[in-house]
Formats: sequence, C-alpha cells, structure tokens
Amino acid sequence: MTSEPHKSLALRNIGIIAHIDAGKTTLTERILFYTGRTHKLGEVHDGEATMDFLPEEQERGITIMSAVTSCRWRTTDINIIDTPGHVDFTIEVERSLRVLDGAVGVFCAVGGVQPQSETVWRQADRYRVPKLVFVNKLDRIGADFDRVMGQLKSRLQANPLIITRPWGQEDGFKGVLDLLNNRFYTWPDDQLGAEMVASPCPPEAGKEADGGRLLLLETLAEADDRIMEAYLSDQEIPLETLKSAIRQATIDLKVTPVFAGAALRNKGVQPLLDGIVDYLPSPADLPPLTAHTPEGREVTIEPKIKEPAVGLVFKIQLMDQGRKLNFIRLYSGRLKEGDEVINTRTGQKDKVSRLLRINAGKRERLSEARFGDLVGVVGLRSAVTGDTVCDPERPVLLERIKAAEPVISVAVEPESAADQGRLFETLTKMTEEDPTFKIKVDGDTGQTVISGMGELHLEVLVHRLNREFGLSTRVGKPQVVYRETVTSQAQGAGLFDRELGGAVHTVRALVTVKPQARGQGNKTSHKLIPDAVLTEKAVSAAFETLNDSLSSGPVLGYPLLDTELFLDKLELGEGLTVDAPIRMAVSQAVLKALNAASPSLMEPVMRLEVTSPDEFTGEIIGDLNSRSGRIEDMISPQTGYRIITAQVPLAELFGYSTAIRSQTQGRGSFLMQFDHFDIVERKK
Repeated sequence: MTSEPHKSLALRNIGIIAHIDAGKTTLTERILFYTGRTHKLGEVHDGEATMDFLPEEQERGITIMSAVTSCRWRTTDINIIDTPGHVDFTIEVERSLRVLDGAVGVFCAVGGVQPQSETVWRQADRYRVPKLVFVNKLDRIGADFDRVMGQLKSRLQANPLIITRPWGQEDGFKGVLDLLNNRFYTWPDDQLGAEMVASPCPPEAGKEADGGRLLLLETLAEADDRIMEAYLSDQEIPLETLKSAIRQATIDLKVTPVFAGAALRNKGVQPLLDGIVDYLPSPADLPPLTAHTPEGREVTIEPKIKEPAVGLVFKIQLMDQGRKLNFIRLYSGRLKEGDEVINTRTGQKDKVSRLLRINAGKRERLSEARFGDLVGVVGLRSAVTGDTVCDPERPVLLERIKAAEPVISVAVEPESAADQGRLFETLTKMTEEDPTFKIKVDGDTGQTVISGMGELHLEVLVHRLNREFGLSTRVGKPQVVYRETVTSQAQGAGLFDRELGGAVHTVRALVTVKPQARGQGNKTSHKLIPDAVLTEKAVSAAFETLNDSLSSGPVLGYPLLDTELFLDKLELGEGLTVDAPIRMAVSQAVLKALNAASPSLMEPVMRLEVTSPDEFTGEIIGDLNSRSGRIEDMISPQTGYRIITAQVPLAELFGYSTAIRSQTQGRGSFLMQFDHFDIVERKK
C-alpha cells in the first residue's frame, strides 16, 4: 500500500456482490491477474481460485466466507472483498457492505436480476454504498444485455448509466463498445486476456454506439446541472468533465455505471477496473461518520490521519491454536504494532500484537495501518463482530452490524462422550466467527443444539468440526426454529403475598399484552412514576423482568415476536427491600396475560424461487400447493424456461432439492431465503 497519507484517488474499498454462480469469484480472479497480484488465472471449477481458499469452498465450487485481498491498478490501491452468493451466508455480505465504500454488482446476462442479487443490492442500498454493475457471461446462449438493463430499472429501481456495452452476444460476442471514449475493445488472446486492443468503433456498430452515447449524456444530464446546461446548449463536453460528473453522480447514488463482459473468457475486465478507479469513492470522499460516546453523546468521526484511531471489527476468524484474527476497518487515525486500544463495548484495553495485510489465505506483516485500510489485527481478546476499537483517550461507539436470526436447528453430539466438553468449547469459538450461528443446551434432553440460516449453513459448520478440529459428530434431523406471538389483547394480574426472611412481602402487578403488526417486532413500556415506596430500583427490576419475559412464550417456550407488553400497575407493600417478589409478581402477571391473549406458534416462511423448463411448470405448482405454498409470480426470462416465485413454510421444504430434481428430470434449480415469521395455520 502507499506510504503517503491517502489522497482522494489513492484507495478504493470495494466488494464484489451478486447471486450465486453469477461469476463474482471468477471476476475477482481476473482482477487479481490483470493487476499483477497473481501470476496465474485461478478457476473456480478447478478448485484453484485464490479467493476460495477454504477446503469446503474448493470442494463445493462456491464462496462460503467473504475473502479480503488487495491489488493496485494504475496509481490506486484497491481492497477487495469477494462475498458469498448463497443466502445461507448472508451475514458475510452484510458485514462486508457495512465497511465498504463501493461495490461491484455482478449480473449474469442470462439469469439477469436473480433473488440473491436483489437481496444484496438492497443491503448495499441500506448502507448507501455507491455501486457499479458488471454484466457477465455475455458469451452464453440466452444472453440479453438490454433485458438485464430493464430488470435493473424495474426490480432494483437503479438508474443504469451504460459505459461499455457488448458488440454481439452469445456466440457472436466480439468485444465491448466504450460509449464514453467512442472506442471498440477486443481481447485477441482468449486464454489470458491481458492484452486489450482499442480501435475505432466498427462502421456497422456506429448507430448503436451513437445511440448509446446519446442515452449516456441524457441520463447524466438528468443527474448533473452542468452537463444538462452543456447538453442543451449543444456544447462539446470534455472527457474529464464527463468523468467528474459520472463520479459525483455515482457517489450521490444518482446513477449506476454499467460495464459489459465475459470474465471466464477474459473480456471486459480492464474497463471495469478503470471504472472502479474513476467512479467509486475513496475513504476521503465520503462524509464523516456519526458515532456516540459511552454516555450517549453524538460525535463526528473525521476520515483524517491526525484524528484518534477508530475502527470497526467486521469479521472474526479463528487462526492456529485457537487464536483470533480480527478484521478491522479503520475509519480515522492510524494503528501501529504495540498500540493500546480500547474495546468500547467491554471497556477492556488490549495491545495490538500484530497488524496483517490479508490476501485471501495469505497474510503479510504490517508495521502501520491508516484510515481507510482493511487490516487483520491479532491481540484483541474480547472483540466480537460489530465491536468498536479505538484510542483509549477517545472511546466511541459506531453502529453495530445487524445479524439475522437463525431459522433451522439440529442436535449434535460427539462420537465419543469424552469429547463433549471439547465440542461445546469449539462450537462456542465458532459462534464468534459467525453471528448467525447459535448454540444452546436443551434443558430437557441435555442435547447440544446448533442453529443457523439453512441446511447448507449447518452442513458446512459440521464438516468444519470434523476437518479443522478433529471432532467426529452425530447429527440429528433438521428442526424448524419457531417463534410465538399473541393474536388478541388481554390483561393479567400477578400477586406475591408471602413471608420472606421473617417478614410478609406483598406485590401486585398488572400487565397488558397485545399483538403488534407483522414485522414490527416486540415492544415493552410502562407508565410507573417512582416515589418513596415505588423506588427507581423497584421499577427497574419490574421492567427488566418484563423484557426478560419476551424470551419464552406460553405455548412451547419459544421466544415471543410481534408482541407488546405494557406494565399498567405495580403496587408494593411497605418495607420491601428485595427484588425477588417484584420479579415473581410481574412474571406471573405476564404469563396470565399471555395465556389469555390467544397465543400461537409462528414458523419461518421462505421465499422460494424455482427455475425450470416450461413443461414441468404444472407439476411444480401442484407440488408447491401441497406444501402449503402460495404462488406469487411466474415469469419467462428466456424461451422455454420459467421462474416461479412462492412463499412456503420452511418445515415443508426439507429435502426439496431431491424433489425438484425428480420433478424436472434434473433440469430444475431453486433458491430459497428467509422472508418472515407467520402464524402456523395448517395441521401438523
């Protein structure tokens, strides 16, 4: 990395995001090769991709963990995070986007905007991450660049600004037209693609190039008043002025520059690299961050080298001998080996024992990291994903990273009873790596239960137990993780009236419970006013109990969801000095209110998208109806194929991969992701 303080064009932190199998990792491999970071093209299908360095990734041919690397193009350093496309590993995308300054969305020219593409795009929108688009696989049968542009507008509400577009598609894909520079790029060496030949646009492409440039100017004029004025005056606009306008409009999320290519055939990658440098922001281009002091006061974090150090832990990875490697985005200041930092959440101070530059599975020692850098830090003992680490002289808290709740669980036990303790210890360490992975011990059976985002998620974790930690395990059948809610409003009264420690204690509590709208979550409140008898300590104990009550519902003990609890009344007898009677009275009132409010189980409902040849549509729909599915949409992205979108309870989808292969003679595929919890209404 550069030894000078970061200037406006010196650094880019970008992520590669997309649906599974859109070509993210293949594109990243080409970027690393053309920038000189690697000297061999790693291929996903050969299990030799630099970024898919875990054994599980190499065997399955998919990205499971986000991988960080860095390279240099022109005079700019680029930090890249290659993220998974499978929905079971969505936390890897979430925490990557939280710390990135820009993203490249990769879209298959055949599949277009697919479900996970939409999911990760929305995640990027939530963090206001500027984006470029790379339309990939334009050499494939069924490729349609213009259809993808239409889907970007209709499904993602994006405003595509086409910088390069294909000349020819499918077998006739020859190269790309650069609409900004009025050039035609080809790559004569299909094996490597390192040589990009620029030539004037072919005469037969003149109409398409002229029309494309006109559309580019019109789109840009709508986002930039300077361009609008020059365009309406029919003035010649200098190239640098156009680039500056595109850059600002991209950073302001007004446009999304689009590039065309075929990464596997080594075509179209260099113009994209130019776009990353020219149009995506550096850490210095973005507005200051808002943080809070431990006391709750709002402060501003300036992206400057002379500010106190502030960083966010966005990922944890277990190293050899159980040591933790903390991935940190540094937002201000600098860090050196030996520096002392404080974890604002825990108040614990640690010394930075090592600073590392991460290049996928390899690590390089660093003496210093500066604001904007993505680095690995060894020595932070108490840190977990989402923690803020900073200069002890200025402790602040940045917004934490949100993790989705698990929806599926299995029981695991070691082959040898002697390994039970080691199993639980190892699983606990793995939860530090993955916030969407949870463990608990069932109080009734004594079994260790692990929960995650899907069958593949748990399967990968169990395989890691065996491969990385030498633990052979037995695994039970997948079980749905339920929630509970109420369907009506009710009140419950609690009374504690008995002798404790030689004195009679009396506490009366009245609680109202009522349902919240779906997706609103839980709410607790009270209207108690502390006085001489009803002390602040008593109110605090009662309200804490009210909140704790949401962790277990009255039906089967699952956590409550979309439920409001209101503490109407709390009456204390004189002389009460302990909290236990208050907690017992409030718990009793909550339980009575919940039981009277028509409690019900809620189950996870998945959004399912099935892609299949047309002739199997009827059988697929019939099967989904039998699984209590609700068909939402059917579209035909290409001749002979149909995409069916439905909402189906997770409990009905175990083993669906086998069913869809059988129904479509192996030609169908599907993707599912958690959508929402809803009340169980069908018979079990």
